[in-house]
Amino acid sequence: MRAARQQRIDVKPFAPALGAEIRGIDLAGGLDVETYKQIRQALLEFQVLFFKDQTEIAPATQVSIGKMFGELHTHPAAPRMPGHPEIFEIHVQKDSKVANGEFWHSDVSCDEEPPLGTMLQLHILPETGGDTLFANMYAAYAALSEPFKKMLSGLTALHESEHVYRGRYSDRGVDDHARTYPHAVHPVIRTHPETGRKAIYVNRTFTTRINELSEAESRTTLDYLFDHCEQIDFQIRYRWDVNDVAFWDNRCAMHRAIWDYWPAERKGRRVTIKGGRPS
Repeated sequence: MRAARQQRIDVKPFAPALGAEIRGIDLAGGLDVETYKQIRQALLEFQVLFFKDQTEIAPATQVSIGKMFGELHTHPAAPRMPGHPEIFEIHVQKDSKVANGEFWHSDVSCDEEPPLGTMLQLHILPETGGDTLFANMYAAYAALSEPFKKMLSGLTALHESEHVYRGRYSDRGVDDHARTYPHAVHPVIRTHPETGRKAIYVNRTFTTRINELSEAESRTTLDYLFDHCEQIDFQIRYRWDVNDVAFWDNRCAMHRAIWDYWPAERKGRRVTIKGGRPS
C-alpha cells in the first residue's frame, strides 16, 4: 500500500447535531500518520465523518487504514471476506431476508469490549433510498433531567445478541447451529475514554434489561430511553454517494440503516476497530 502524501484535510460540519464532511484526501491511497491524527481528532469532535470524492478502497488498504486506529474487530455472526476476515461485506439485494442495521444500535454492543468505531465504504447504491441515520448520545444524555441522570448513573444493562444473530446470515451460507453468541453487561451511562464526556449507552437492538430494576421498571425505563435517544433533535440523515466512506464512533453515537430500496442492491465493505470495556 502506498501512503498518501501529508495534507491538511478539509473538515466541514454536516449538521448541528453531529457529523462532518471530509475532503482533501482519497483514502484509496492510504493514510499517513499526520493525516491519521487529524482524522482521529475530527472523529472525537464530530462523532461521525463522511469522506467525500472517494475512489474504491482495496480491501488490504482498508484493513491497513483501520489498523491505524486500533486492533480490528471480527464480527461474531456475519460471513467473512475470503482473505480478509476483518472485513464485513455489507450486501443487500432482492433475495435478502434482512438488511444490516435496520434498527437503532451501536455496533455489537453485546461484546464484552464493544467496538470503538466502524469505517464503511459503499460501492453499489440504489437509485434512491438507502440512507443512514445517526444520533448523538452525548446530546441525548445532556437533555435528561438532573434527577434522572443521578438515578441512571449507577445502573447497568444487559446487552444480548442471540435474538439478533441466530440464523441471520443463513441465506449467505453461514451455519451457526454450534455457535455461541455474545452477551455483556455495560453501564447505562458510559464515559467516553478519550473525551471524558458522558453518553447514554443502551439501544433498541441489543439492550434487553436493566439489571438493578424490577422487570416492569426495567422495561418502562428502557422504553423511555429508546424513544428519547431516537428523537429527531439528536439525529442526522445521510444520503450516500457511490464510494463515500462513513466513519463513526460507536462509543457516543448510534445509527440505523434504512431498508427502503427493495428490490434494489446496496453493497460495500466495512472494517470495525476494537474498543475497551465501557466505564
